[in-house]
Amino acid sequence: MPGPVIREIQAKSILNTSRIHDYCVNPYTGCEVGCIYCYAALFMRRYSGHSEPWGEFVDVKVNAPELLAKQIVKAKRGTIWFASVCDPYQPLEERYALTRRSLEVLVGRDFPVQIQTKSARARRDLDIIRRLSDVEVGFTIATDDETIAGMFEPRASPVGERVEVLREFKAAGVSTFAFAGPLLPGNPEKLAALLAGAVDRVLIDRMNYLPAVKAFYARHGLLDALADSFFRTQSGRLSKALRARGIRVETVF
Repeated sequence: MPGPVIREIQAKSILNTSRIHDYCVNPYTGCEVGCIYCYAALFMRRYSGHSEPWGEFVDVKVNAPELLAKQIVKAKRGTIWFASVCDPYQPLEERYALTRRSLEVLVGRDFPVQIQTKSARARRDLDIIRRLSDVEVGFTIATDDETIAGMFEPRASPVGERVEVLREFKAAGVSTFAFAGPLLPGNPEKLAALLAGAVDRVLIDRMNYLPAVKAFYARHGLLDALADSFFRTQSGRLSKALRARGIRVETVF
């Protein structure tokens, strides 16, 4: 299977406002992880100027760290989210280290930072992340079932490895969270047990019902998991199991 089309670009802005946090930093436009349910497929391709389907191209913002260093000195304090429309630790990060170098810019700055990923590559940057004054690291973990995760998130790290890295961050004194969204088929009680001791909190979200997502579910005989009743039941079971283990829970959107 061919890889995505890669293009190096000079970004005009890297510290941008966000509707979820104050700011977002996306060192890449496009994402190699290729999650079936990615909401960015709704809107990002038309803004990027690409004809390729979402997941089949990545623009690498090679000037991201330098641009962030310029923008941060003029910015009002606020939470910075890595990243809103890409995985900041997708495979290309091994080559370009744009996330790492951007985090280095924020060391010594009084800006809260939230990092969200599906990749165990994040452990590489523990040395820098520990030096940030206010930081939280989270992994998207929407099922306990490795087979299901592999179907929906084909180039993400295995679920077990994501949890392992969360434990490493937590042991190092870094605040951690899991984003159980979109909540996928699996066993909620097993997922809660998996996350126990690895996270401080869990955010639960439902599936985006895009036509392509519905078609994917249908092909795999999972249409029942798109019903509202599925989300209500599964999220209720997961919330109960997490709270029983002393883990804070929030249902979002």
